[in-house]
Amino acid sequence: MVRHQPLQYYEPQLCLSCLTGIYGCRWKRYQRSHDDTTPWERLWFLLLTLTFGLTLTWLYFWWEVHNDYDEFNWYLYNRTGYWSDWSVPILMTTAAAFTYVAGLQLAPEHTLMSFRKALEQKLYGLQADVTISLDGVPFLMHDATLRRTTNVEEEFPELAHRPASMLNWTLLQRLNAGQWFLKTDPFWTASSLSPSDHREAQNQSICSLMELLELAKGNATLLLNLRDPPREHPYRGSFLNVTLEAVLHSGFPQHQVLWLPNRQRPFVQKVAPGFQQTSGSKEAAASLRRGHIQRLNLRYTQVSRQELRDYASWNLSVNLYTVNAPWLFSLLWCAGVPSVTSDNSHTLSQVPSPLWIMPPDEYCLMWVTADLISFILIVGIFVLQKWRLGGIRSYNPEQIMLSAAVHRTSRDVSIMKEKLIFSEISDGMEVSDELSVCSDNSYDTYANSTTSPTGPQGSGSRATTLTDRSGR
Repeated sequence: MVRHQPLQYYEPQLCLSCLTGIYGCRWKRYQRSHDDTTPWERLWFLLLTLTFGLTLTWLYFWWEVHNDYDEFNWYLYNRTGYWSDWSVPILMTTAAAFTYVAGLQLAPEHTLMSFRKALEQKLYGLQADVTISLDGVPFLMHDATLRRTTNVEEEFPELAHRPASMLNWTLLQRLNAGQWFLKTDPFWTASSLSPSDHREAQNQSICSLMELLELAKGNATLLLNLRDPPREHPYRGSFLNVTLEAVLHSGFPQHQVLWLPNRQRPFVQKVAPGFQQTSGSKEAAASLRRGHIQRLNLRYTQVSRQELRDYASWNLSVNLYTVNAPWLFSLLWCAGVPSVTSDNSHTLSQVPSPLWIMPPDEYCLMWVTADLISFILIVGIFVLQKWRLGGIRSYNPEQIMLSAAVHRTSRDVSIMKEKLIFSEISDGMEVSDELSVCSDNSYDTYANSTTSPTGPQGSGSRATTLTDRSGR
């Protein structure tokens, strides 16, 4: 017998190794051939890479849409005070003319600078959250405390956790409401400000309601939302009356005021009949009309297209909040929404028309076609692979994937033959010696067994033979 010692040779082949690992989840080093990666293997690797890249692309679109629709960025921002964009913007264009501004990403929120910049974009209106100071001055503030949007922790650290409405107006005027915007850069827009805008943002203070009314008078409508002070506040019961009186005494046109608070609505309708009464809750159209409601202010996920049509048939205008993505604004625009509230008005105001929207039937047809093509391709690949391997009766997947049985180059074959020849020669010499020794032993044993006298019992000759063998 000739014993062959297999040669172990490992050669890195990137494409084939990746295919083997991805398809079979085996990343170990196997005995490999010397051949380079074949064109078919390169083609399959390219196809697999493109498929994986397409999957990542669709995953990104899915994440982008859900992030915009569920406002995940704003959920984190309202709780951490830092803007973390968990999706890279794809569409850099924006939406239309009928937009309310709750805040602006180009200026500190609820400051005169933010409202002035919004008016420069020729928007339909402004939205403001109004609260009242300890000494009865209505001012604008979205948060319950002053920690996020002012420097209260530096100026008055002992008052940082107190409600903003529990400080008097003299103290509130001493706080800076713009430095936080430049320091934290929550929307990554501070670097785009001009030097003059940078200086203006750095010197912003808390805005009072009277300052906003003077700025917006004759230029835009106002959507006012009242945020009640704590129960122990001295103006808790009269907050609505003080705010209403401030609006009426400012000379601001009543028909440009959208009044959102629901309490004491009959009293407000009597004192200010020109206000556009706006409801923040979804109700039946008939019930809203009986309450002399003219508008609704709802989140865009609360209303369907059919409900929009029903409200429109009752001559009820619907404003949806908070819409910042261009694709979402375009979708609502096509659905017939008359206005939206946005913090990204500088982008939305530049969209002259809705972005391209695919009809639902065409969208469904596109996905069904893509699924059918994918199914046909996958089945075709398996049929082709089965046809190629149909002539092999017994095989293992590693041998096929790793191309174990392939042709070697002439130089490698020569080297292997030489090694095998030398191995055979050395093995053959050892086998010849063993055979010679075995022949001598067998001959001596046979001679001894034939010359020895045979006794009455065969045990003696058998013992002698065993002794001779063991002795040798």
